[in-house]
Amino acid sequence: MTRSAPRPTTPRRTLRTVLIVFAVLGAAGALYVVRGPLMMAAPRCVAGRWHGCFDTFNGVVLMTLVAVPLSLLLVGALTLRRRAAGVTSAWRLSLAEVGMVHGTVPFLWLTLMPGAAPGIAPARVTLVPLSDLVTMGTLGIVGNLLVFASLGFFAPMRFAALASVRRILALGAGCSILVEAAQYVFRLDRVSSVDDVLVNATGAALAALASRHWWRTTADAPTDRSRPALASAA
Repeated sequence: MTRSAPRPTTPRRTLRTVLIVFAVLGAAGALYVVRGPLMMAAPRCVAGRWHGCFDTFNGVVLMTLVAVPLSLLLVGALTLRRRAAGVTSAWRLSLAEVGMVHGTVPFLWLTLMPGAAPGIAPARVTLVPLSDLVTMGTLGIVGNLLVFASLGFFAPMRFAALASVRRILALGAGCSILVEAAQYVFRLDRVSSVDDVLVNATGAALAALASRHWWRTTADAPTDRSRPALASAA
């Protein structure tokens, strides 16, 4: 009896494994660096205090990390329910739905968090492109890139109609415009800038490119798979 030789590891699989390892190490390193500020907000968050937890950057980030296990449990529950109903790609769809919410809501919360003088300071608008990039700094640019990154990463995986970089770019820009408009209308003492829109949309598009391998195309839809059988029966 002959045994087939094991398949060699493909370069793509090896690259994917290396990227996952680096991503895990990077996340662990980032958590190690910010562990001090996060722990400062921990007592107030555990006590359920609004001030010092949900109205601070450290508190929101800490609660986002704490909610990761709950989100994973929700992904598992949705996956089991979809598999029981015979839905294909159940894990991918469930992960995309939960990931969009878990990765976007905290950034929206931080973006809409009032400044020092909400309702008192005049609303400020900057409509000249690229004029605010210098004042943003590295941290500000990275933060703006991440605002709709989860939406850009997971939306094409969930919705076939959004499986396009141009559409994700437009979606990110549209959502960012709504956020900037809310900052202006509610006078949150934040600057409504066109550069925020540009960077937010760019972050969504870059994230979409990163998840392109897992995009949901029209070929994944159950109706598309059933059409050849119906045609042959006819």
